[in-house]
Amino acid sequence: MSRRTRTQLDRAAYAERLRAMWIGACIANWTGLRTEGVRTERPFFTDADWGKPLGRDGARIDFVLLDPCLADDDTDIEYVYLHLMTEAGTLFLSPEQIRGGWRAHINDFIWVSNRRARDLMERGALPPATSDPALNPESLHIDAQLTTEIFGALAPGMPELALRMADLPIRTTARDHAAHAAQFYVLLFSLAATVDPEKPRREEIVRLVREARSYLPDASKAADVIDFVLSAALSVEQPDERWESVRDAIARRYQERATAHGFVYRGFTESAINLATGTLALLLGGGSFRRTVQIGTLAGWDSDNGTATMGSLVALLGGMAELRRAFPGVRLSERYRIHRTRPTLPDRLPEDPEAEDTFAAVSERMVALVDLAVREEGGQVEPTGWVIARRASSPGTAAPRRPPPGP
Repeated sequence: MSRRTRTQLDRAAYAERLRAMWIGACIANWTGLRTEGVRTERPFFTDADWGKPLGRDGARIDFVLLDPCLADDDTDIEYVYLHLMTEAGTLFLSPEQIRGGWRAHINDFIWVSNRRARDLMERGALPPATSDPALNPESLHIDAQLTTEIFGALAPGMPELALRMADLPIRTTARDHAAHAAQFYVLLFSLAATVDPEKPRREEIVRLVREARSYLPDASKAADVIDFVLSAALSVEQPDERWESVRDAIARRYQERATAHGFVYRGFTESAINLATGTLALLLGGGSFRRTVQIGTLAGWDSDNGTATMGSLVALLGGMAELRRAFPGVRLSERYRIHRTRPTLPDRLPEDPEAEDTFAAVSERMVALVDLAVREEGGQVEPTGWVIARRASSPGTAAPRRPPPGP
């Protein structure tokens, strides 16, 4: 039978971690964009290529720190979801709210399944029909893996609630194992609140991966990917130096010999291979923001997406202190230029011609939704924080309640 555990989370400390999450996502996103789609088959990048002008259009492969931070599809669709939830005062967006929000704000700078879903909405389709493979043949691509992690961060330590909140947004663009990959990311962001700061970060990340994986159907291709990468990563004797061997094994299993393992390689934006590289960067980055972003950027395929997700997650785990360790003495931008890609959203900084929002303000709006999430799960909202109630399984009972299989 199930029981409930109760944990405390400090409001100001979590708001600071959410702020770091957004800054980390932007840095990782624009760093990863330097190599997006550049190496999608052998020869791949290695650590020796860091700092060299081998990126897109001859760009130097290095960290990209912008001021203001510019919106891209790794952050702007989640920003739209935050806007819609804040305006409606709800954790659960309806099909009509999602369609209306996409039509109003998500029109350019979208590709693959996102583009297909948006076109279907214009023809009157509502989620989840927008990811129906009969209508959207791109529904096994990466799209939901870069647009829904925010729901995990809005339900800290409440993974089952996070899955319920994210269910329809995920199924707006993804089905089957691509939906499971997105659910895995949502779970990681929710479970980030359970990390014990007194324990080694690398060990806690392995625990998070294992716990998030336990929610997925064992028969899912996403489960195969996570199990394979976790096993390969744990077998590496020197994680910081030997990550390339795991990446090469990923290429063999999910691209070069995909058919033999029951997979179909659909191109460099498909779900499975990018789930693999994202999980690789998280595990062998070991909780270091710099190392996680480096591995993700050099890993190959759609290298900005998994890099943005895992860089964001590590920043959520370590807060601003982790970003300051990554870039000592550097003033990191607090400003966000959402109008680069989503110009119909409100300008919350009318006095600033270069940006429309700050990450501190974004985190404040997220904290208000965390209040709703805590109450939804039967926890307590207090002036300085939350007492979070989480459903848990008693020893010897069934595994955590699994998410729906996709359709």
